[in-house]
Amino acid sequence: MIPVMRPWLGQEEGEAAAEAIRSGWVAQGPRVSAFEEAVANYVGADRGVACSSCTTALHLALLVLGVGSGAEVVVPSLSFIATANACRHAGATPVFADVDHATQNLTAESIEAVLTPATRAVIVVHQVGMPANLDAVHELCDSRGIHVVEDAACALGSTYRGSPIGQHSDLVAFSFHARKVITTGEGGMITTSRQDLADRLVRLRQHGMSVSAYDRHITVAPLHEEYLETGFNYRMTDVQAAMGLVQLGRLAELVEKRRRQATAYQELLRSVPGLTMPQDPPWGTTNFQSYSVVVDRPYPLSRDELMTRLSGRGISTRRGVMAAHREPAFSGHPHAPLPVTEHLADHTILLPIFHGMTDSEQDRVGSAIGGFVA
Repeated sequence: MIPVMRPWLGQEEGEAAAEAIRSGWVAQGPRVSAFEEAVANYVGADRGVACSSCTTALHLALLVLGVGSGAEVVVPSLSFIATANACRHAGATPVFADVDHATQNLTAESIEAVLTPATRAVIVVHQVGMPANLDAVHELCDSRGIHVVEDAACALGSTYRGSPIGQHSDLVAFSFHARKVITTGEGGMITTSRQDLADRLVRLRQHGMSVSAYDRHITVAPLHEEYLETGFNYRMTDVQAAMGLVQLGRLAELVEKRRRQATAYQELLRSVPGLTMPQDPPWGTTNFQSYSVVVDRPYPLSRDELMTRLSGRGISTRRGVMAAHREPAFSGHPHAPLPVTEHLADHTILLPIFHGMTDSEQDRVGSAIGGFVA
């Protein structure tokens, strides 16, 4: 079976994790600090704050911006449900906006259509690594005092106007889940260049403590922590961070390989009728965290039929990005019409793309899809 994704993990990650275990630092410690610094340096931000997941990172991002009860947060319904859930965790109300068909991202126009006096923030998702048009979103929001948070769960290694995603808004949240381009198994991070936000993020992720366990350990004199506010246990472990440091060193090669595979899919599928394939937008480049294809007529099969047929040929796929407003967790949640979101949710398929995928495996995928056309 050709999987839809497989992380690129090797001996180096195992050795790094083992060394962390041998050191005795298996909770948050020096490797987390090193990983935070490395990610911040990579994206061009002043600080990185590691968290247990991108979901917890988004939750903390809203909290440090003061977005809570009574506030509305504009989000795409076309996103993993964690984006909308983070708003609820913060006590705010998610407001679903529609997306652009080509990029599958929010636009300034779709955001503006759902703004109300209660709107306090927008979470812009770089869906499956495709960069959103951040300039247009900031032009709309900044003058209105609306915070822009980037959900870059899938976008490490993508660029916006020549610079890495991660430096264009006050708070940018990443994921290191196993389905992402680089992984620590689970885990997330927020990048920021605002020292005040970074300091509070660090405090909130560790129970509101004034100092960390590692700081207490390396200080010769007794150091007694204070609990300055109600916080959370949203910490990353040093074992995860050890893996992350190795993975970050692989990022350029991983993105380069995925972009070559995306070009190969373009060639393999461009003559197949009814398929719309992803393209870099004018303002940036995608890391192709996933390869999302829209399946429409005149292609002879529906998306679900195609997935079933491919499975029978030993090719694993996934449906495209979900529509959160259709899920039972948001049953009855009011929303504006979302025609593009619903069309994409019903018609997109994620094809296999991963570093270890061979040319022959990719040819097999392309031939199968093309072979179903009469």
